[in-house]
Amino acid sequence: MTSAGNLVRKPMDLDQAGVAEGRVHVINERCKECSYCIVYCPAEVLVYSEEINSKGYHYPIVAEGKESACVLCKFCDLICPEFAIYTTDAGGEGEET
Repeated sequence: MTSAGNLVRKPMDLDQAGVAEGRVHVINERCKECSYCIVYCPAEVLVYSEEINSKGYHYPIVAEGKESACVLCKFCDLICPEFAIYTTDAGGEGEET
């Protein structure tokens, strides 16, 4: 009898699969420091900046050392009530189209 711990299912193309890499972009003046993007980021990519925008809010920035940690889940795009943050695919950066 086989235990459930011994069963491992792997995709057939696992060697070709890659992890998506995204870039986070923040429109500083739109941010109202709600913190949703920071709290709910699964990769913990964002932190508050020391700077403030013209409204007096600390806007999010990419944490030091996390520049390529974004997994392009786009959750910050969806959760931001002010549309102050968005992500783009970094996989094609540097390639000519």
